[in-house]
Amino acid sequence: MRRLVSETTLRPRQLILPMFVREGAIEPTPVSAMPGVFQHTQDSLRKAATEAVQAGVGGLMIFGVPEHKDATGSGGVDPDGVLNVALRDLRADLGDSTVIMADTCLDEFTDHGHCGVLDDHGRVDNDATLAIYAEMAVAQAEAGAHMLGPSGMMDGQIGAIRAALDAAGHTDTSMLAYSVKYAGAFYGPFREAVQSSLQGDRKTYQQDPGNLREALREVALDLEEGADVVMVKPALPYLDVLRAVAESVDVPVAAYQVSGEYSMVEAAAANGWLDRDRTILESLTSIRRAGADMVLTYWATEVAGWLDKD
Repeated sequence: MRRLVSETTLRPRQLILPMFVREGAIEPTPVSAMPGVFQHTQDSLRKAATEAVQAGVGGLMIFGVPEHKDATGSGGVDPDGVLNVALRDLRADLGDSTVIMADTCLDEFTDHGHCGVLDDHGRVDNDATLAIYAEMAVAQAEAGAHMLGPSGMMDGQIGAIRAALDAAGHTDTSMLAYSVKYAGAFYGPFREAVQSSLQGDRKTYQQDPGNLREALREVALDLEEGADVVMVKPALPYLDVLRAVAESVDVPVAAYQVSGEYSMVEAAAANGWLDRDRTILESLTSIRRAGADMVLTYWATEVAGWLDKD
C-alpha cells in the first residue's frame, strides 16, 4: 500500500557521486572527517567510478587535488593537470554510460584557497577570474567532461563559460550552475578532502544564509546566461530555498548534500544515536520532496545499491 501511493521517488539515476582525485597519490587516502570517502589515485578513481556506474548512478562530479598550487590556479587549466587527466581516463573508460562532470573552479588549485584570483588588495577579482574560468572550461570539455559545474559564484561566470565553450566548438557541453551557494558552515570536511588552503572566508562572493530573494535573483541571472541545470548548495539547511527555486524555473534542479551533512549523519550513527541507513534515505527523500531532480551525495553508490533501478 505504501509503495502504491508513494509520492516521492528515489532512484539511482537521480544521484550524482562527488569524487576526489589526488595528484601523486600511490594509494587511496581516507578523508578522516568523512568516513568512507577517499582521495583517490588515478587508478582507484577509475575503479570506483566503474562501480558507481554499475550501481546505476546518474553522474560523477570530479574534483582534483594537485600537488602544487599557485596564485592563479594554473593547475586547473593545464591539460595534463590532475583533474583533466582524470576526466580523460574516465571518458575513455566509461564513454557515455554516465554523465561525467567537472568542478570548474579554482579553489583547489590556488595557494590562497579562494575560488578566484586576487587583486593587489587581496580581494577576489571577479572579471580576471572569468577569463581563467573560460580557459579552464574549454580544457575540461576537451578532456571529456559532458557537464561542467562552475562553483565559484563569480558574477557572469555562466555567460563567460558558455561563450568560450561555443567558440571552441563545444556546443554540446552542458552546465550545472551552482546558482545558489551559501557561505555557510557545512563545508568543513570538504576542505580536508581537497586540502584547502583557504585564507579568510568567501562571504564576498557566496550568499548570505538568511537571503532567499537573492537566491532567486541569482538563479534568474544564470538562466539568462545559459545554464542548463541550476543547483542549491547545501541541501538540508536550505530545503525552503530549494522548493522556491524548483517552483520558479522550468529547467532541472540539483541539490548538493554537502560534506557537513554527510559527516553529521556518519558521526551520529557511529555513536549509535541514529539508524544510519534510514537516516540517509530519509534525508535524500526530503531533498527530492523539496524539488531536486538530482542530488549530489557522497552516499550515491551505496544508496544506489539499495534502490529499485527503474
